[in-house]
Amino acid sequence: MKAIEELTFTDDFMFGEIMKNEEICKGVIERLLHIKVDKLELITLQETIAPYYETRGVRFDVYIKDSGKVYDIEIQNKKFTEIEKRTRYYQSMLDIDMLAKGANFRELKESYVIFICKTDPFDLGEPCYKVKSIFENHPEKEFDDKTHKLFYNASAYKKETDPEIYAFLQYVRTNVPEDDFTAGISKSVEKAKENEQFRSEYMRCNIHDFDIMEEGKEIGIAIGKEEGIAIGEERGRYEAKLEAARNLINLGVSLDIIAQAQVLSLEKVQQLAEELHFSQ
Repeated sequence: MKAIEELTFTDDFMFGEIMKNEEICKGVIERLLHIKVDKLELITLQETIAPYYETRGVRFDVYIKDSGKVYDIEIQNKKFTEIEKRTRYYQSMLDIDMLAKGANFRELKESYVIFICKTDPFDLGEPCYKVKSIFENHPEKEFDDKTHKLFYNASAYKKETDPEIYAFLQYVRTNVPEDDFTAGISKSVEKAKENEQFRSEYMRCNIHDFDIMEEGKEIGIAIGKEEGIAIGEERGRYEAKLEAARNLINLGVSLDIIAQAQVLSLEKVQQLAEELHFSQ
């Protein structure tokens, strides 16, 4: 567990806290995408999307919507293998989430999956990688499905020619602010560290994660690694069922139907509804 005083903008918990600030969130999007954002309709942290209880869900770091676009912004402090497939899955979950809320596929919003990485995800030395689909036999023509995938590599910030992106990537890499925008982020980080509610929530989340880790260790010791993995997978499936039930509750689906569809007791679904302050 990292001490609160050691947290930086790129730590998951702090990143989410700072990106709750609409002006900072808009500033990050506008700088990275070179677009103007008038107003953000929704900023959700650690949003979990699991459309069906038997499917693997995805948890977005920062999930954002405006009137015509959706954005998933991920912060990556270390290098992950198969980031291409991870991005593909994230994109599919964005689309499913929009359709699950009643939209026709023709109404799918333009979407952006953005990875802000401290290390080079592709080892090609570029400060930014923009991915698009093309027709193989007509590479000059883009297959415009209104999806965008961008990867920013802070380790190559010195190669960036745009001054605003340069300053942002430098801050991500070095934690040293060089312009007014990154100085504002840095000030917000220090302010968050002094906020008692933030400190309490950070401690609570870390204790929760520690308890899960220790529980896993105990299971592994008591019944062996393979059985421990099986129990962990079962627990994950159950958590996915609960998350799917919450999504259906928010959509206004009957609690009886939710209980049947997710193979949960009606009492459990009612408990979830109460927790979401939902009344049928």
